[in-house]
Amino acid sequence: QVRFVESGGGVVQPGGSLRLSCAASIRIQYIREVGWYRQAPGKARERVATITNRGGPDYADSVKGRCTIFRDNNKDTVTLDLNNLLPDDTAVYYCNALGSTGFYFDWGQGTQVTVSS
Repeated sequence: QVRFVESGGGVVQPGGSLRLSCAASIRIQYIREVGWYRQAPGKARERVATITNRGGPDYADSVKGRCTIFRDNNKDTVTLDLNNLLPDDTAVYYCNALGSTGFYFDWGQGTQVTVSS
């Protein structure tokens, strides 16, 4: 019943930027950790970035320096800014959160990011 709706994906050229948005159906102020994940064709889903209510973000090595995550607990949104995009960033990007049990909620449709010339 918990849903995450991702948006903002698209086709961009290498070096371009995108802002991905996530709208959650739950009050994320009660969720300690929210984040963005991605899955490329033929690859497993991987973590891109997470952020806790402390405000401290954590980024995957592959996107460090090129990525910024932000959570708005008032709007129940999680934003991911991607900069200097690379072809390897091409993937479906998902937003999710860890519940109190430590497991992710159900995965949504995601938003497609394609980095290509």
